[in-house]
Amino acid sequence: MRDLTRRRKKLLGNLRAEKNRIQKVLEVANVKVGNIVSDVFGVSGQAMVEALLSGKELKAEQVAELAKRRLRQKIPELTEALERHQMNDHHRWLIRQSVEHAVLLDRQLEELEQRINAKLTPYREQYELLQTIPGIKAMTAASILAEIGADMSKFEAAKALCNWSGICPGNNRSAGRSKHSHIKKGNKFLLEALTEAGWAAAHTNGSIFQRKFHRWVKKMGKQKTDVAIAHSLLRVVYVVLKENRPYQTPDPKQMQRDGEGQTDTPPQQETAGTRSG
Repeated sequence: MRDLTRRRKKLLGNLRAEKNRIQKVLEVANVKVGNIVSDVFGVSGQAMVEALLSGKELKAEQVAELAKRRLRQKIPELTEALERHQMNDHHRWLIRQSVEHAVLLDRQLEELEQRINAKLTPYREQYELLQTIPGIKAMTAASILAEIGADMSKFEAAKALCNWSGICPGNNRSAGRSKHSHIKKGNKFLLEALTEAGWAAAHTNGSIFQRKFHRWVKKMGKQKTDVAIAHSLLRVVYVVLKENRPYQTPDPKQMQRDGEGQTDTPPQQETAGTRSG
């Protein structure tokens, strides 16, 4: 399962690269719809790109009319963006190459996800439990399970799991003063999965991670806060898997009685300095 989830990560990167290539060719051909359409690869964007790839002599207004739903309100802007395009056969050939590769990658990703789901069968309960944690969706839960396993008895405490993974505070003290240090080299696939989940959790309204993010980012900056949130999420993952129960949002009143400041204190030595390590 670890091989499968890691391959999926790489295929997603390849797919993003192909989409970036298509966007670059469109810009070179002076097709400026990307300045107006938030997602060139959405329904409207794809329809307009396919019309340009057809090679037919279409007016800018005809291509702009392919816009759907709310985007139809921007037909005048789309028309203006398409009027001076310089799409030629060379640009069309380059884009078709990328489109064919993207279609292949999409198919491989679909097959890969089906295989991952089949391998998850023995861990279905833990897989569902992880998805109760804010920010952790289906494939992120699969990646976390693939990297750390479902049996938390191998780790004495959440701290041991964080130490093993490399997602933990450093320990750099001199003359009684704490200094910032990089997190040690660890599991980059786990760190990436937790960082993505942490970003989603920080944007989940009402979640404790949202509050932590806003408090910590003022003190540490975004990169260090990303890793600190990932560390916090990993501790929650440990508890959910160890106790075999869904995530429960902490009671704010209870947290105040226990000392909110202590609960929201950031790990002081964590940084994003070795995120790719």
